[in-house]
Amino acid sequence: MAYENYQKVIGTIQEISRGDSCCSQMISVMTDNGIVNFIVSGETQIIDNIRLRRGMRIAAFYDSSLPVPAIYPPQYQAELITVLRRNQEVTLKYFDENLVAEDNSLRLNLSPVTKIMTANGQYFQCSPENAELLVYYMTTTFSIPPMTTPQKIIVMCP
Repeated sequence: MAYENYQKVIGTIQEISRGDSCCSQMISVMTDNGIVNFIVSGETQIIDNIRLRRGMRIAAFYDSSLPVPAIYPPQYQAELITVLRRNQEVTLKYFDENLVAEDNSLRLNLSPVTKIMTANGQYFQCSPENAELLVYYMTTTFSIPPMTTPQKIIVMCP
């Protein structure tokens, strides 16, 4: 699956309600720019299969190439949701053989404590280069590209 059209929204879940069917939910997320609504369906990938609750800080990714209704607050179909800890950042990008993001926005320095997993929670036994990676980190350097030692990497296996 290609993730290059995915856009990220980070915020705190304010409300969870039933969606259009019994298999979907609408979550309202408070961001720095206001409320954004997400439809969470059975196809939405929830990292670590965590049950979403009010007050959780999350990153929700949606496919920006899909049509969206022209309503306020904005409403998107969530493709992937992950829970974040305080001050934790996450990015979903393709990283090359040097572990540099394709848009040169981040360079990864792996450490022995970096957890490298697959999306279904299994340990990834290979090197994570040349792959789509969901990278969790706290701080970056001021270099170009910024460097970080990730806490956790999820390899988005095809």
